[in-house]
Amino acid sequence: MEEAKKKTSAFKGLKAEFKKIIWPDKKTTGKQTVAVISISVCLGLLIGLLDMVIKYLVGFIV
Repeated sequence: MEEAKKKTSAFKGLKAEFKKIIWPDKKTTGKQTVAVISISVCLGLLIGLLDMVIKYLVGFIV
């Protein structure tokens, strides 16, 4: 019987926590998506450039 009480109280607590969540609006989500994609592309290009430079330097040394 106490086990059923724990499950019920756990679900009540979960429901209460979900009510505290503030979901972003469409505009904010769009801005954050663009920021994440932009940073990912920039970092990808930077890592690719560094890889080519290091490959060239290692080839030059060897």
